[in-house]
Amino acid sequence: MTMNRRELLSATLGAGALSLARPVLPAPRVTAPPLPPAPPPNDQFDLNEITISELQDGMNSGRYTARSLAERYLTRIEEIDRRGPGLRSIIELNPAALEIADSLDEERRKQGPRGSLHGIPILLKDNLDTADQMATSAGSLALALSRASRDAFVVQRLRQAGVLILGKTNLSEWANFRSSHSTSGWSARGGLTRNPYALDRNPCGSSSGSGVAVSANLAVAAVGTETDGSVVCPSSTNSIVGIKPTVGLISRSGIIPIAQSQDTAGPMTRTVMDAALLLSAMAGIDMLDPATRYSQGRNAGDYIRYLDAQGLKGARVGVVRNFFGFNEAVDRLMKNALEIMKQLGASLIDPADFPTSGKFDDSEQEVLLYEFKAGLDRYLSRLGPDVPARSLRQLIEFNEKNGEKELCYFGQDLFLKAQAKGPLSSPRYRTALKKNHRLTRAQGIDLVTTKHRLDALIAPTGGPPWLTDLVNGDHSSGGCSSPAAVSGYPHITVPAGYVHGLPVGISFFGPAYSEPVLIKLAYAFEQASRFRQPPRFLPTAEIAGEA
Repeated sequence: MTMNRRELLSATLGAGALSLARPVLPAPRVTAPPLPPAPPPNDQFDLNEITISELQDGMNSGRYTARSLAERYLTRIEEIDRRGPGLRSIIELNPAALEIADSLDEERRKQGPRGSLHGIPILLKDNLDTADQMATSAGSLALALSRASRDAFVVQRLRQAGVLILGKTNLSEWANFRSSHSTSGWSARGGLTRNPYALDRNPCGSSSGSGVAVSANLAVAAVGTETDGSVVCPSSTNSIVGIKPTVGLISRSGIIPIAQSQDTAGPMTRTVMDAALLLSAMAGIDMLDPATRYSQGRNAGDYIRYLDAQGLKGARVGVVRNFFGFNEAVDRLMKNALEIMKQLGASLIDPADFPTSGKFDDSEQEVLLYEFKAGLDRYLSRLGPDVPARSLRQLIEFNEKNGEKELCYFGQDLFLKAQAKGPLSSPRYRTALKKNHRLTRAQGIDLVTTKHRLDALIAPTGGPPWLTDLVNGDHSSGGCSSPAAVSGYPHITVPAGYVHGLPVGISFFGPAYSEPVLIKLAYAFEQASRFRQPPRFLPTAEIAGEA
């Protein structure tokens, strides 16, 4: 069983971080705010569970306009996110959303739609630069007034496709790389994001707001980012589809970084088709991100053409038992999922274990700390002079001065540990990075898929969402994100069912640039299973068998 990024950091950094830790102000409170009442269970929002193609058909027929869709979703956000259940998945709305919608409608009338995403309202995680009236803050008060001078490359691609950016989503502050004891879904700027299936459960991080917003039908799609688990985990715990692509398929320029060897943006949607549509628009070569050069000739362009309801027929799929066994109910869901795949004609190679599981935990955390300092210093140094923190060191000082708001629930031991690291030319860093790639690529995913002649590997994405605990931090039970994350290889999760009404996803991952195969397999499974159910915004989970 593998640990998520913060779990492994907590285990390996704990003792060393204490010697570097500085005193923080006492927490003003240690429990989550009282849960607001849930809305009526018969949620009648007229765009519930609608897809991108259905929205596009509606605009082409005149039933909808980009403006009418934006207005519906903005009303929904006010009713469900700001009031009602108080999901707090949106950190900021785009003040120009309706004006942009009007211009897209006018363009449609005069010239026709640009394509399948013209006028489609989506949300962006608040670590993607947007050259507009919205801030790019990573949830931190230090960047609450930071306005980007240019769009992130992926945002440029989406705008060119005609996407309407409604706003930005809350996230685990600094993409969950500030403390080894953090609570996913919390940021000082955005507050605490709640899971829409049970409001006292965690949405997982760090793309928590993106996962919640899509699941709760606050938009048809969102963009998240992942270093290790931050797209696939919130997708799994919110019963949606998430694609963590091969590192370099999507540019990272203009995205607040954690680690250049693992960071990537990815689509988060309610269906595989919608995720493929968004991925098609997001992928592209960017001169400002050298990693994208490796996607030359490997970017499939239109990923929609790989959707195949019969895609599992004849497929060879490896069952990675390393990542089973942490929860009996999850294992039962996986047994059912495997049976569905066999009925669809897949050959299951079981087990197809990952021989190096757990052997790169130490080197992963070493690489992340080095790369975080280098990448964040570079990003912050380019910000305007009015931003109070333009280096990691200054950010640490800002948090200490504003500890009552920034450090009220957990500290910044990862910041302190990263600040102590040297440059990326350090032999220790280079050795750790080589170890990462050797154990997860040549001796990991590539080895297993080649040995068994596999199309993909499968495992439970993680366990059901845990109870949010601002006192002790996160306590997730299991997951399989690390091999694909550390190798930089693609990973797709789709809904696999529910444990006491709490979502669980199943993962498909494989070698570099195998997105077409993974999309085909994931789509076939999704179409046969149709497990996703919309959330009911319950105050707490309905646990079967409770007295």
